[in-house]
Amino acid sequence: MAEEPRGAWFGFGFCGFGQAPGSGRGRQVRSPEPLHVGVDIRRVSASWSYTAFVTRGGRLELSGSASGAAGSCRDAWASEGLLVVLRAGPGSGALLQAWAPGTALRGEPLWAQDVVPEAEGEGDPGGEAQAGRLPLLPSTRAYVSPRPPFYRPLAPELRVRQLELGAEHALLLDAVGQVFSWGGGRHGQLGHGTLEAELEPRPLEALQGLAMAEVAAGGWHSVCVSETGDIYIWGWNESGQLALPTRSLAEDGETVAREATGLNADGSQVKRMAGAEDGAPAPFIAVQPFPALLDLPLGSDAIKASCGSRHTAVVTRTGDLYTWGWGKYGQLGHEDTSSWDRPRRVEYFVDKQLQVKAITCGPWNTYVYAVEKGKS
Repeated sequence: MAEEPRGAWFGFGFCGFGQAPGSGRGRQVRSPEPLHVGVDIRRVSASWSYTAFVTRGGRLELSGSASGAAGSCRDAWASEGLLVVLRAGPGSGALLQAWAPGTALRGEPLWAQDVVPEAEGEGDPGGEAQAGRLPLLPSTRAYVSPRPPFYRPLAPELRVRQLELGAEHALLLDAVGQVFSWGGGRHGQLGHGTLEAELEPRPLEALQGLAMAEVAAGGWHSVCVSETGDIYIWGWNESGQLALPTRSLAEDGETVAREATGLNADGSQVKRMAGAEDGAPAPFIAVQPFPALLDLPLGSDAIKASCGSRHTAVVTRTGDLYTWGWGKYGQLGHEDTSSWDRPRRVEYFVDKQLQVKAITCGPWNTYVYAVEKGKS
């Protein structure tokens, strides 16, 4: 069997702390740039001010406001409150360690715990680079939170495939493709049709009977990708991150005469602004508390998704990358700092004849793994 071709990681967006190596401190990186930490990166986890890179050889490197390096690492998860590292332990086990980012990898960790995987085979299929599996632990019976208690068990009946954390909420994908959510819900990010919080994992009734392949949690919005390539998205739409019309992008500086706020029949919050071109009020969706089906241009099927604080990125089966939402720091990769309320293809990878394989968003930036077309 031919060896899986090695690709390269690219970064773009906020780089105010030098967290995208080689891009320079304090710059807005508006178009994808190859990362200069080497082509051997296997995992990427990005927080607001620093990024963690794990190589195929098990070396962890931090870049940005937190710096340092360590060996024997399987995975790392970066947040502003906590850096979590999964290191090789004795036998088939692993050691979980956590530091405050300012003291990362130096001295004794804040806490440490031995974890035993349920089964082997947790690695990348075919050696392909992917985003990290943390904050879900290898046992799939617990996950890591950036706020105490750091170690949080999951109900035994939940057979977890993936877990993602937003700013105030969590998304869980189980073994049969069912999606659960819990945590804060004030921006509709839980997808249950209300703005109420949920203390325990609750299945999304709107997606019952639809098998999902991947979930992604943004700051206050959520995305999931079905096994057939459909995208469902919900939550806060302040910067167009749901690819729905938003007032913040439509306003041109003119005074709004009046505004009415209410709920659609499906529960979505709508703001209507006077002065539309046809004389009728123009609808703008601020909150979408139910999953909404999103069509990509050209009818493309999605296979992967990731969310930043207020932007969204999706990879298609053909290896194209689409981004939308907040773009102030170039995190959409369109060579500008514009925000978009509809999916737009990142032309850099098309022009370079590159096929995108993996995507992981930091709050204000984006990291992409791509290979040459025809070699995947």
